[in-house]
Amino acid sequence: MAEQHIRGGKHRARRALAQGQALGLALGLAILGSGLPLAAQATAPKAGTPAASTPKASPAKTGPASLPSDFRGIKLGMGLEEVQALLQKDSLFRYRGPEDVSLLPARNQSLVEASGTSFVQRAFFQFQEGKLWVIILMLNPDKIDHFSIYSSLAAKYGEPSIMGPREARWEDKSVRISLERPLTLRYMDLGTLQGFQEGSQAQAGIDEIERQDFLNGL
Repeated sequence: MAEQHIRGGKHRARRALAQGQALGLALGLAILGSGLPLAAQATAPKAGTPAASTPKASPAKTGPASLPSDFRGIKLGMGLEEVQALLQKDSLFRYRGPEDVSLLPARNQSLVEASGTSFVQRAFFQFQEGKLWVIILMLNPDKIDHFSIYSSLAAKYGEPSIMGPREARWEDKSVRISLERPLTLRYMDLGTLQGFQEGSQAQAGIDEIERQDFLNGL
């Protein structure tokens, strides 16, 4: 009786082992039939699970714009005739022609002075050796105010490099823009200005040499 019981247990064990092997084989075939390796089956996201979002790059910040060297197309460095032609075409200015051009006492300097309309009351264009180097615009306080102009310049070109009670100044290596009280806007070519400053220093040196020479001759 005991021997029959032992033989029955061995038979049941062999049958359970065969069933387990069959189940494992069936699972392996199902995985292979999916076309994915085992590692992929383990890591593949479940259906309905949202994919991880890729972080969006933040837009690059831009700095202030470079300072302009022109006003309404009239650019520092232009010749006298070029400026005259542009003034005649621009309705913001009441340019009358050669009668608005005058020679300055300083050597090789001339000036165009024109009345304006709307936002500009009067405009001055100063030339050195035939090249425009200063634009001065006297603005109309009935049409525009100091704060509006300052805010617009600061928004475009950043905070001024010099800020005082009478002047706000923006400057780079070649151009200076000044907003002066009560309401004047000035564009200036710094290369020409530097030449004037160097010339003044050189003339001061010559004057001192001549002064010493005169004193030595007493």
